[in-house]
Amino acid sequence: MSKAFASADDMEEKQISFTEVGEGLYAFTAQGDPNSGVIIGDDSVMVVEAQATPRLARKVIDCIRGVTDKPITHLALTHYHAVRVLGASAYGAPQVIMSDKARAMVVERGAEDWASEFERFPRLFQGHEEIPGLTWPTTTFSDRMTVYLGNRKVEIMHLGRAHTAGDAVIWVPDAEVMFTGDIVEYHSACYCGDGHFADWGRTLNAVAGYQPKSIAPGRGDALVGDQMVGAAIENTRDFVQSTYRPAAQVAARGGSLKDAMEAVRDACDAKFGDYAIYEHCLPFNVARAYDEARGIDTPRIWTAERDKQMWEDLQG
Repeated sequence: MSKAFASADDMEEKQISFTEVGEGLYAFTAQGDPNSGVIIGDDSVMVVEAQATPRLARKVIDCIRGVTDKPITHLALTHYHAVRVLGASAYGAPQVIMSDKARAMVVERGAEDWASEFERFPRLFQGHEEIPGLTWPTTTFSDRMTVYLGNRKVEIMHLGRAHTAGDAVIWVPDAEVMFTGDIVEYHSACYCGDGHFADWGRTLNAVAGYQPKSIAPGRGDALVGDQMVGAAIENTRDFVQSTYRPAAQVAARGGSLKDAMEAVRDACDAKFGDYAIYEHCLPFNVARAYDEARGIDTPRIWTAERDKQMWEDLQG
């Protein structure tokens, strides 16, 4: 029997955690599902990452209402992926923030990404009928911008390409806490299908340069303390490098995509095989690594049709 496509068979509800990572700062996590972050200011709240649907967004809102009744005024989105942004309407935030590059990716491939991710993650898109359409920012920035939630300063920055070309991080300097989106993961596979392998390590260096006391990663548990933060950054680096190098070696000798898959499995299965969404991510990661190694700088657009064709090709 062939494997189910991506996470099509993963219909088990995940256990939610809501962890304080600094004063008035929280990480909403759910056993390897996409995380959200919460920043409570003097008189208002910023949410980081919207979730895939309004239904899932309301779970974040329920957690927020357990700690504050302040209004949600800002929604910061670290990148354009559907599982991160399509729940935005539930928050009613007047300000929705993305990088310029992330917005450009919504224009270029947002509809295709929505259709693709809908097929990959049926559980996350339960209640999709409520999604009003693509999520568009009200505010964009090039390199960095600052938001004040009363006296609380929040810096939103593009430190470099990694998970996508338009990744943003959110830094709260008074607590030395960073919300990294999928630039950093913890015991969850990195999704690299729209990634930039050659740049990812430099972007991790930039994150580490802030010496965050805590990180709310894109997936996996909240990272509190220097030891967990450092280990997660280096583990993410190892995952990215361990995926790219064998695929690049295969590409250099003219091998096939299927050869690259076998080489990446040899390098990664033993180290990362038990990570959340590892099997889900693997074909997309190998395809992107193989493309980048052959000089394709801009990731090709994933569509539902391309997804299935790749899956069939790799399944033989």
